[in-house]
Amino acid sequence: MKNIIINCSFLITMLASCSPATDKKVNTADSTEAKKADTVATQSSAKNEITKPEMPGDFLALVPIDVLNPKSTNVHEKYGIEFSGNCYSCDLASISITNNTMVWTNVCDEKDTFKINDFSFTNEGSQTTIKTTERTYILKQIDKAPVYELSIEGNKLELKNKRVSKYFTTQKALPLFTEHDCGDFEG
Repeated sequence: MKNIIINCSFLITMLASCSPATDKKVNTADSTEAKKADTVATQSSAKNEITKPEMPGDFLALVPIDVLNPKSTNVHEKYGIEFSGNCYSCDLASISITNNTMVWTNVCDEKDTFKINDFSFTNEGSQTTIKTTERTYILKQIDKAPVYELSIEGNKLELKNKRVSKYFTTQKALPLFTEHDCGDFEG
């Protein structure tokens, strides 16, 4: 009797698989699978669309500053315009960075530039990391004034007439910092 029940269920399964109603179920299942595949493909496409980071707007015009009064708690008195690089040797470099170009410019001669076009960058909190094949530039905002600290890893960056400062601020914020008058010197 047990064999008959099993055989009957086998026979019913066989008959059900041949009925037109089962074809519709299979098509529905295929359709459901196709919809799932479309959904997975759409989700995969969305995951592959990585939003490209934007370079901070402050980086369009960064000017070099230096620590003038390390004991000061007032950031605008602690940092200021480096006297020797602006007045005597006139060899400091300002930086302008966009999403695809980094330009180092002599502070005394805007035509004296060095450009880097091939780099990638990431932004993480107050730090922007810029990578080229030869070096990594890390600009970290260390004060809201704003003050940025630059560190360079990899091959030494040697620029003619463009000495790289450790600290930078924006062109807009520069008047807020301590400024030395060059006096009779041009610069």
